[in-house]
Amino acid sequence: MTRPPIHYAWIVAVVTFIVILVTAGVRATPGVLMVALEGEFGWSRAVISSAVAINIALFGLIGPFAASVMDRWGVRRVILAAVALLSASVALTTQMQSQWQLTLLWGVLVGTGTGVTSMVLAAIIANRWFDERRGLVLGVLSASNATGQLIFLPSLAQLVASQGWRAAALLVAGAAAIVFVIVLIFMRDRPEDLGLRPYGRPADAVVPRSTALRPLPALAMASRTRAFWLLAGTFFVCGASTNGLIGTHLIAACHDYGIHEVQSAQLLAMMGIFDIIGTTASGWLTDRYSSRYLLFGYYTLRGISLLFLPLTLQVGASSLVIFAVFYGLDWIATVPPTVRLTSEAFGRENTGVIYGWIGASHQLGASVAAFGAGAIRTALGDYQVAFWAAGVLCVVAGLSFLTIGRSLRPAPVPSVATVG
Repeated sequence: MTRPPIHYAWIVAVVTFIVILVTAGVRATPGVLMVALEGEFGWSRAVISSAVAINIALFGLIGPFAASVMDRWGVRRVILAAVALLSASVALTTQMQSQWQLTLLWGVLVGTGTGVTSMVLAAIIANRWFDERRGLVLGVLSASNATGQLIFLPSLAQLVASQGWRAAALLVAGAAAIVFVIVLIFMRDRPEDLGLRPYGRPADAVVPRSTALRPLPALAMASRTRAFWLLAGTFFVCGASTNGLIGTHLIAACHDYGIHEVQSAQLLAMMGIFDIIGTTASGWLTDRYSSRYLLFGYYTLRGISLLFLPLTLQVGASSLVIFAVFYGLDWIATVPPTVRLTSEAFGRENTGVIYGWIGASHQLGASVAAFGAGAIRTALGDYQVAFWAAGVLCVVAGLSFLTIGRSLRPAPVPSVATVG
């Protein structure tokens, strides 16, 4: 008996993994350049953090609209445009001399390009191409978002130390150019384009094509529900405690305690490795257990680790290895259960656009933390208050799933005929 060929959904998933991995690495690059830019241009941590904050905010705010644009113009075409913008923008940063150029290139343009390839893309691909293994696929794709920010950093840190920050920027621009070619060759928009059904859908299944709400009507509908505010509020905390605080400032915080940038970047890379394990496992668990209880555990444990981080930094790099393993496992494990609750509350066809708004809250939280932690460091001379504040917020977010979360109910979703 001839073994059936691999379903093209898995090829699309691999391509998506690469896209999110590399573009997330592009977005995280300023974190490893912060000390170098501060030394060459004399810009303060607050100034550099403001550009990163704009980058992260746009990354989130563009997500809901990117979902709608992809539905209209196609995933492949939109991703190609975004990756081309990223490659060109990052290459141009090697010529910048002024603060406004930093804000325009690393803030506005890179933020716009990565916004298209945000966590919304993972939700769209998982829901569009998979009926079975959706939680697992979403877990792996979500892991690539965080992992891409982290595994690039050791190589970039070594490049910055040996050849300067411009060499690191050119490496990142080249990686984005390679991704452009991969997407051009292998990405497809929908299973139907190849005469296929989503992976795991029976041949006799009849699934009517439904139309998702547009971004603003979706936000108006979702914002009237308790489920949306719980998920968006806790995801705000998630972004603040990962991308905004640790992803942007851990290397700089380690530098304050005499830990070399290359060594601290290696710690972030270790987080990236364990993030793949943790988020993939979270996807598996989400297919089997209550998402509320999973999120309670993830947020609470993350909060406790942040409350102890200032003490961990004082002990030295050896103790940070334990923190890196623990935090890596929990880095973005929140995504699969959050997407699951979004789908249950608002319907599968609206998961992409409404999760886009929830993801926007995630990135707004990251933006606030990226700027706020930099401002705290500039004003107080260390990051201790920033770590403690994020830890308390994480514990509160976890507890909310045992209190407010118990009363969540699916939201009334307008019929297709009412969607404009």
